[in-house]
Amino acid sequence: MLIFTNRVQDSLALIIEELKPSAIFIIADSNTFNNCLPLLQTGNPALEQAKVITVNHGDENKSLESLAHIWRKLTENAATRSALVINLGGGMVTDLGGFAASTFKRGVHFVNVPTTLLAAVDASVGGKTGINFEGLKNQVGVFRQADNVIISTIFFKTLPHGEMLSGYAEMLKHGLLDSEQMFYKLLEPTALDPQYDPEHLLRLVQESVKVKEKVVEEDPTEKGPRKALNLGHTVGHAFEEMAMERHNPVSHGFAVASGLVVEMVLANILEGFPSRHIDALARFVRENYTPYPVTCKDYPRLLELMSHDKKNITPEAINFALLKDIGQVRLDCTATADQIQEALDIYRDLMGL
Repeated sequence: MLIFTNRVQDSLALIIEELKPSAIFIIADSNTFNNCLPLLQTGNPALEQAKVITVNHGDENKSLESLAHIWRKLTENAATRSALVINLGGGMVTDLGGFAASTFKRGVHFVNVPTTLLAAVDASVGGKTGINFEGLKNQVGVFRQADNVIISTIFFKTLPHGEMLSGYAEMLKHGLLDSEQMFYKLLEPTALDPQYDPEHLLRLVQESVKVKEKVVEEDPTEKGPRKALNLGHTVGHAFEEMAMERHNPVSHGFAVASGLVVEMVLANILEGFPSRHIDALARFVRENYTPYPVTCKDYPRLLELMSHDKKNITPEAINFALLKDIGQVRLDCTATADQIQEALDIYRDLMGL
């Protein structure tokens, strides 16, 4: 169940009253432990007494080692199947904590409380859980919906502007999947005002999440229509993985913003996606993000990384979700190496690389 509210404590109190868990565990990373946990716990006795499990901050810690650490802490504290896990953090925490809760004793209750814009509009919603493995994103995981996801904007005041931009890339994706009206509204300069109003932003987030929720309800385990949500991610994940290999990580949203530009260019090549939308998106990404820098020497490795994408039916054919126009998605599109390299060439020109 999705709950959109800036009264997070009240919502959690109602959930705890309904579930009556045997114990409550809060999973937080080192950042949310300091910045968000006090806000969550203050004045709520049940949460003040909860056992807190901390993991290191950063996507590189969405790992088998961190997963084992959570399982170990749950075991040491005699967690039963009626325990409740509250995942307080960004996408790394909701992915990792959701996977830990889904697999411990074959599944305990869990609630996601995303503390970043990226997690609120993407990772915490939709039932995907998992960890990175062998340098590849989200290679091991399960589909399982959280009992509840409490989406609030009260935590975002602690975020650097770059973190807000990271989440905003997923909102741009949802705009492209939905309508010209939604997409171009997101391109308005006021949409990214650092002095945001929490209630106004909550309404924008709710509109964005509803796009994802509609797709997930139709296809919860990504057998068909849900593949549309991978728009921008085949290339975006490759950029992200290359950055990790180079020990110079780039945030997921920044990688996706660049990936969206590449894949809109590819959609133009393969599906005739209108150039005017590409120009508008490229201008916005160029002015607000740091486009991921690549050269032609990087193309072979990027193609190899794309060949590992989970959407691929065979390793030889790289699979994309592409748009014919805004709101008109085409699934299971494949492209040749030459076509992908052409799209990367045009991306570099558009980004001034």
